[in-house]
Amino acid sequence: MKGVFSAPGDYVYFKSQVPLHKIPIGTKQWRYYDFGPKVVPPLICLPAIAGTAEVYYKQIMSLSMKGYRVISIDIPRVWNHHEWVEAFEKFLDAIDVHHIHLYGTSLGGFLAQLFAQHRPRRVKSLILSNTFLDTRSFAAAMPWAPVVSWTPSFLLKRYVLTGIRDGPHEPFIADSVDFVVSQVETLSREDLASRLTLTVDVATVGSLLLSDSFITVMDTNDYCATPQELKDQLSERYPGARRAYLKTGGDFPFLSRSDEVNLHLQLHLRRVGVEPRPDLVRGISKDGSGGSQSDKNQKKEDPDDPPPKDDKESSESASSESQLPPGPESSESHGTEEQVLNNAKTSAIGYEERVKLLNALMQKEQIRISKFLMQFTWGIFLPHLIASNVVLLYSNSTFCWKRGQIA
Repeated sequence: MKGVFSAPGDYVYFKSQVPLHKIPIGTKQWRYYDFGPKVVPPLICLPAIAGTAEVYYKQIMSLSMKGYRVISIDIPRVWNHHEWVEAFEKFLDAIDVHHIHLYGTSLGGFLAQLFAQHRPRRVKSLILSNTFLDTRSFAAAMPWAPVVSWTPSFLLKRYVLTGIRDGPHEPFIADSVDFVVSQVETLSREDLASRLTLTVDVATVGSLLLSDSFITVMDTNDYCATPQELKDQLSERYPGARRAYLKTGGDFPFLSRSDEVNLHLQLHLRRVGVEPRPDLVRGISKDGSGGSQSDKNQKKEDPDDPPPKDDKESSESASSESQLPPGPESSESHGTEEQVLNNAKTSAIGYEERVKLLNALMQKEQIRISKFLMQFTWGIFLPHLIASNVVLLYSNSTFCWKRGQIA
């Protein structure tokens, strides 16, 4: 499968520029990206069941270069909603973040609302995309929920992937599906079981102290895994929220329609009073922290530092070190005629690669299912076969002994 999927060029560039952080907090292991000026209140992105911290890489690269701080996290292994609220609060304390803005899709949006309900002083605004208020419908549709923590990994992955709509897509939507499928393959059995448990653990979002004017509801109009009835319930709960509708985008508009999503995120942040700091973008270092011009001046004036180079060399070195080099042309800019022609040429190729990707996945799962059923069958019936053979041998020997006695 890894041989079929090829990572996008802008994602490869992102991985080379933005470090992945891993920190243990208590019994939980947190994976996250944190990029942008530290003085700006962060926008924290929460993924869906099939998502990882990597799925928001387009938002991190775009918004951080405009002066915003973006944090994208993996949902840790928590098994109920109360545990999620406590674990997320400890994570914020560990990274020294107090006031946050949350952007969540599907399960991530539900968890964002729960945190805003139980920790209202920390959440300053919400952006909710293709999400829901209540989990009862998911619990009713998954009768095997009580044994989800014991289910093999390949069955959990198959269940998650069946929720992604199959069939011909627009090229950019097909690319987003390919990327998310590749991310699902990186998730462990415990990760998937934990997220599915959070989805089917019966709970309802209560009333929020947050005003509707600080909430943006961003949905796609074509299709997504969240039923329309649940999305309508969300809209009714927040009648005063700002609406942002995307004509298309599928389940993963943050990848397939990243330009539009980034624009709506930027408008939301400005509307709720988040001031970007583009003047600190040039000071973003490899660890994702933002620097200031005064820091640079102090660094130059330090007598312990070596003597500066001439003006030409110093300007070139400052430009190369403090500013991110231009990344490869990404799929975000869809407006030019050249890209339209390229998309038309590559749409057939992208669809064929996606079909190969899904076929390879299905073949892999079929082999695993066959092995699992064989082991299960032998484990159940083999002892019975042995027992019945022993009884039969005992009966035959008894019968032969009695015949010998009569003779």
